[in-house]
Amino acid sequence: MRRILLVGLTVTLVLAGCTTDGDEGTGGEGGRPAKVDGIPTSEGTHKQKMDVGTIGHREFLLHVPSKVSGGEWEDGKPAEPPALVIALHGGLATMGKMEDMSGFNGLSDENGFLVAYPNGVMTTWNAGDCCGAAKVGNVDDVGFLTKLIDKVTGAGLADPDRVYVTGFSNGAGMAYRMACEKPGKVAAIGVVEGALVTDCDPGEPVSAMIFHGTADGSVPFDGGGNRDFNDRRPFPPVSEAVEFWRRVAGLPEPAERVKARTDDTECESTGKGDQGVAVAFCKINGGKHVWPDEASAMLWDFFADHPRGGR
Repeated sequence: MRRILLVGLTVTLVLAGCTTDGDEGTGGEGGRPAKVDGIPTSEGTHKQKMDVGTIGHREFLLHVPSKVSGGEWEDGKPAEPPALVIALHGGLATMGKMEDMSGFNGLSDENGFLVAYPNGVMTTWNAGDCCGAAKVGNVDDVGFLTKLIDKVTGAGLADPDRVYVTGFSNGAGMAYRMACEKPGKVAAIGVVEGALVTDCDPGEPVSAMIFHGTADGSVPFDGGGNRDFNDRRPFPPVSEAVEFWRRVAGLPEPAERVKARTDDTECESTGKGDQGVAVAFCKINGGKHVWPDEASAMLWDFFADHPRGGR
């Protein structure tokens, strides 16, 4: 716990020295305003602050690709609102670390979708039974992420039917919790080296792509370890999460081969059900508690193929 407090203090001091976007300024060509509802529209990565109704504020980075900023705009909004990917860092990490680790910015620039990298509280997310300060403080991270989604989609800057949440480790657990509690806001989730450790009764299906290494020592593939510093219960095996989400959607067991980008990864999918929902599972043979090199590109391919309603 002391380590979490020290890391959180360090992150707070570092972020205090960062700059935020300035005045509205002038817009771009084609009727693009400089900002929409306070959100910058120019190409690049912008640090944003959000009031969530509590003491202080929450922060996130928003990456806007040139294909959006330089695309066609109508009435001050993108003519065709892009997808939004929300990428959640792991425990004892930050939004900047997730930006660097995931490589989503390059995929965003290539494919024309927005990426948001939110910051947890004291480098943690309240994913249910995990983790750290966010769990102990009962932080409303579901509320924060929901407000972030509503702000960007409500401004007309992203398509509400193409909002995707992915995360690593503690952030992966938070992606699960968003799908459990706000399935109407999330079209699909991407889980990397995480566990489902929250009560879950979504009421409607959500597409999911799950990556897990067989040699993960922090969140063991077959279950085990400790859920948190003050919770010695083991993590459930990854197979339970795969089974849970396919049952919610009424899907068969994953049996359709999905082409992986590396030889050590084996991926199978349930295929799309009646609602356009699918569950895919990628086992990384010998994989440890790290973000795999191929994960981001494969996640984007999966997300792009699984909007809400399967359209």
